[in-house]
Amino acid sequence: MVIRSPHPDVEIPDVTIYDFLFDGLDDADLDHPAVIDGPSGAVTSYGALRAQVDAVAGAVAARGYGVGDVVALHSPNVPAFVTVFHGLLRAGVTVTTINALATGAEVGKQLKASGARALVTVSPLLDAARAGASAVGFGSDDVVVLDGAEGHPSLRDLLTSGKPAPDVTFDPATHLAVLPYSSGTTGLPKGVMLTHRNLVANVVQGEPYIPLGPDDVIPAVLPFFHIYGMTVLMNGAIYQRSTLVTLPRFDLAQYLQVIEDHRATVLFVAPPIALALAKHPAAAGRDLSSVRILMSGAAPFDEQLAAAVGRRLPAARVMQGYGMSEMSPVSHVIPAGSTGISAGSVGLLVPNMEARIVDPATGEEIHQPAEGVSAPGELLCKGPNVMVGYLADEQSTADTLTRDGFLHTGDIVTVDADGAFYVVDRLKELIKHKGYQVAPAELEALLLTHPEIADAAVIGVPDTEAGEVPKAFVVRAPGSELTADGVQSFVAEQVAPYKKVRVVEFVEAIPKSSAGKILRKELRAR
Repeated sequence: MVIRSPHPDVEIPDVTIYDFLFDGLDDADLDHPAVIDGPSGAVTSYGALRAQVDAVAGAVAARGYGVGDVVALHSPNVPAFVTVFHGLLRAGVTVTTINALATGAEVGKQLKASGARALVTVSPLLDAARAGASAVGFGSDDVVVLDGAEGHPSLRDLLTSGKPAPDVTFDPATHLAVLPYSSGTTGLPKGVMLTHRNLVANVVQGEPYIPLGPDDVIPAVLPFFHIYGMTVLMNGAIYQRSTLVTLPRFDLAQYLQVIEDHRATVLFVAPPIALALAKHPAAAGRDLSSVRILMSGAAPFDEQLAAAVGRRLPAARVMQGYGMSEMSPVSHVIPAGSTGISAGSVGLLVPNMEARIVDPATGEEIHQPAEGVSAPGELLCKGPNVMVGYLADEQSTADTLTRDGFLHTGDIVTVDADGAFYVVDRLKELIKHKGYQVAPAELEALLLTHPEIADAAVIGVPDTEAGEVPKAFVVRAPGSELTADGVQSFVAEQVAPYKKVRVVEFVEAIPKSSAGKILRKELRAR
């Protein structure tokens, strides 16, 4: 049974993301604040932003980058991210965004896997950027440091090159706009191929459920390098001519100050931020009365936490959504104007979206009931926002996308008679730590390089603050006296902070199937 969005389909313009966001600027928009730097208060208007985007596109084209090229963007949330991201897309370049917390080794892996020709970063991340760039043979001229560093081009160099934006022609439905990396439902991180049409579609699909406008002020603390921040915050806000206030990292005191000082109206968060707003003493007594919507995504958000946040934000509609990088990312949202949908639901299908629920054991279809709630099953989704596939990985693509275009999400859901979906479990192995994806296979591969580890497996275990933390089950090599601290230190030296192993248990053997697959269900049962 195919379940369709209760909202009528919306028209999706057949245009590039640049044309979609910037072509419609009128005189009234030009002086309106587009991006405000949270720490400094510096304001970039919509007119200035478009001019900067065009200037970067011209400079990028003059340096020989265009359609068919990939450039990596490695930066926290600063106004320059918005400028460079859209300048690269304006020039026809495909952008692969790299987590700002990535180590040098992780930067190098993504540069190599994506086929990137250049890297754009900021000086606080330069050590990791240089290490990664060196690993793939980049020269100093191939690494742009936005805020300047000796021997490297800077944003100022790009903005003052004086080169006109190029005339580029490509099909928005097939040309790759971005290449974020995701572990999907299992395995190592893979390049998710998203076209200009995918990104345009998801902004249009989200508009009826998450209404924004020029009067909205949105603190942008969720990272733009993550697809949630990229599509829902950055592109969604620009399309609706809202104002973004960028914050390079989450600091609760600074975040609260931005909400108060700028009279923020819409908060896009992950559950750890919602938890801080709900329970941290620093949030008590602050003037948060300007907030009209709090939207949580990227990890499970339960009804009790939603209620606690609501008590701190009495004027706000507290809601959540659901998605994956592979869906650009949004497939479900609780509409801001709806009533009667539990805050524990991930919401309704967005317009132009279809879903199926199937029994993971038998593959049989599970039907939406006329009343009550359905039986649980795996969620499959189809729509104009679903990825083309995984870069250079036909097998993973075939495993994830059905022949008729439905995406396996790896999440177990139910649906009620009104079309509200609830995530109840998951098939996928992915660990969600503070909204970030952690692939067990990546940590397992790293652990097995330790000379005193004979075998290892990693699962996610519940954590009140982080949602989940990685736990490693380790089989010591004969004669080894390796300690838990030793395991944790070994991993911590080589991965971004959110991937650190937080719990270690030594075991005699890792349970595996006859085919050699780790039986994570048995490990979780411990």
